[in-house]
Amino acid sequence: MNAKVIVVTSGKGGVGKTTTTANIGAALAKLGEKVVVIDVDVGLRNLDVVMGLESRVVFDLVDVLEGKCRLSQAVIRDKRVETLYLLPASQTRDKDALDPEVFKDVVRQLIEDEGFDRVLIDSPAGIESGFKTAAAPAQGALVVVNPEVSSVRDADRIIGLLEAQQVREIRLVINRLRPKMVASGDMLSEADILEILGVKPIGIIPEDDGILVSTNVGEPAVLGKSKAGQAFLDTARRLKGEEVPYPKLIEEDKGFWAVWRRLFGGGRA
Repeated sequence: MNAKVIVVTSGKGGVGKTTTTANIGAALAKLGEKVVVIDVDVGLRNLDVVMGLESRVVFDLVDVLEGKCRLSQAVIRDKRVETLYLLPASQTRDKDALDPEVFKDVVRQLIEDEGFDRVLIDSPAGIESGFKTAAAPAQGALVVVNPEVSSVRDADRIIGLLEAQQVREIRLVINRLRPKMVASGDMLSEADILEILGVKPIGIIPEDDGILVSTNVGEPAVLGKSKAGQAFLDTARRLKGEEVPYPKLIEEDKGFWAVWRRLFGGGRA
């Protein structure tokens, strides 16, 4: 992806969007980019916890938008990866405090004045004001989807909204894939999801108990050793333009596909 400003989004909550933002941000920083991840989920604020930076939050995104502090005062540098930074969300305000135009200017400053190579924006779930603000400055999007009916259905709606906003580069991150369930026909494969949504995957992340451990201790999985951590690192390498092969899955039983075809009409035009 050539996009410098990337929104990480999903239609459905709970698919692993914040974990994806933290891990791909950390992976890009490990690969040499200067990266800032921004939490736009105002009122909830989880990205700082997933990254283990919650104790260092003094100012937040809303403080910057309202001019209560300088941008440099709110941005927190990760001590483990030198070129990784966080701009946290407010925990005490609501999404109405976000002005899309002011937010676009903040993102512009991060690229032009602060010298960041990449800005990753962790969007709230859903399609209301928080999503619209998060997507406002985006040049590209990572749509996080689980291989289940509600997640794929909601991703289809989000992709349509992103296309309507003329977001140029849209890619899928298929999260929590279980190869054995794919093989038995109880879970969609990446090929099925591609046919439904018509959007290329850039990352396929297997189900991994290590992710739960990493989020609980506030350390992105890419900083350790796990299957999911390696998959996130591979995703970041593809994002940078490297040719990285996708993991080989067991040959799928396609019997489950007929149900999905009826539900989704065979894919996007």
